Amino acid sequence: MNRKISKTEMAVKGAGALTLMFLLCCVAFTAAYFLTRWFYETHPVSLSDFIVQLVNWGLGLFILILLGFIVSIVTRPKQIVVWNELMAALRRIAKGDFNVVIDQEGKYRGQMGEFVDSINEMTQELRQVERLRQQFISDVSHEIQSPLTSIRGFANTLQREDLSREEQRRYLSIIEKETVRLSRLSDNLMKLTSLESDHVEWEKQRYRLDTQLEHVVLSCEPQWLDKELDIELDTEPCPIRANEELLSQIWLNLLHNAIKFTPHSGSIRISLKKVGGEARVEVSDTGIGISQEDQQRIFERFYKGDKQRTRTAEGSGLGLSIVHKITELHGGAVRVKSTPGEGTVFEVVLPLGDSVQ
Repeated sequence: MNRKISKTEMAVKGAGALTLMFLLCCVAFTAAYFLTRWFYETHPVSLSDFIVQLVNWGLGLFILILLGFIVSIVTRPKQIVVWNELMAALRRIAKGDFNVVIDQEGKYRGQMGEFVDSINEMTQELRQVERLRQQFISDVSHEIQSPLTSIRGFANTLQREDLSREEQRRYLSIIEKETVRLSRLSDNLMKLTSLESDHVEWEKQRYRLDTQLEHVVLSCEPQWLDKELDIELDTEPCPIRANEELLSQIWLNLLHNAIKFTPHSGSIRISLKKVGGEARVEVSDTGIGISQEDQQRIFERFYKGDKQRTRTAEGSGLGLSIVHKITELHGGAVRVKSTPGEGTVFEVVLPLGDSVQ
């Protein structure tokens, strides 16, 4: 329960506290006046007016402190109950129970109410983080379990003595493929962990982005030649100040996806243009496309989209998460436009950097 305290409500509470203080002062100094007056009338003393006033003020302050002490004694049981409730809630939070909600009835007011609200907001954020953590663990476990099941099954099959050499080689090839898949998953998880670390600083240098894109296309030549894809590269000279190694991960992931999801004899186009102080890179293909619903979640960890894309090619669902994170670290943005059955366009926009003209 999040409670917003308006300025009017705060003003009313402040006025109430001042009124109470004013009443206590009136009671204390009125009592001091009558007590000293009674004392002077019953005990003849000769004192100057200054001393009389000083005694009145001193006695008034004493009575005021006494009244404050009495008020604190009266309200202490309620304060003890409040602090006991808060301590019990904090102990539960410390043990990992983030379903704690304090003061659901809204009975606490003032600074105590604001303190309770801050604790409730903290537990709500921790609850969200815990859900994400559990989902992440579940996704990782699922991704690891699939290749491990295949490895275990084919390893048991290899123990049979009636297998031919050809069957043994085929099963060993599958086992090798699954171990590579596990290794790739581990590498991608390590990359995401490094990218999300606040303690790692990524060095930027000046280099030619168009040259980098040409090298990436050449490095993937065996894959797109194997599917007889038509590759078009349309770039212009574009110096940029960025981390070259990280940006290469963006282009490799996008190009690998385009190759995987583009059918035999399809086409892929990569373009680079400078617009103002930005570089705009588009990787478009004539593949199976992405549904509108999947486009909303395509950059989430482990999200693989519809079943058609999952069947078309295997993957961990981390590649586009890495693309999104690296682009974000460089102060850029990545967008996707796609129509199922017609193809997909990924657009990456990056700042050229202050030192690049």
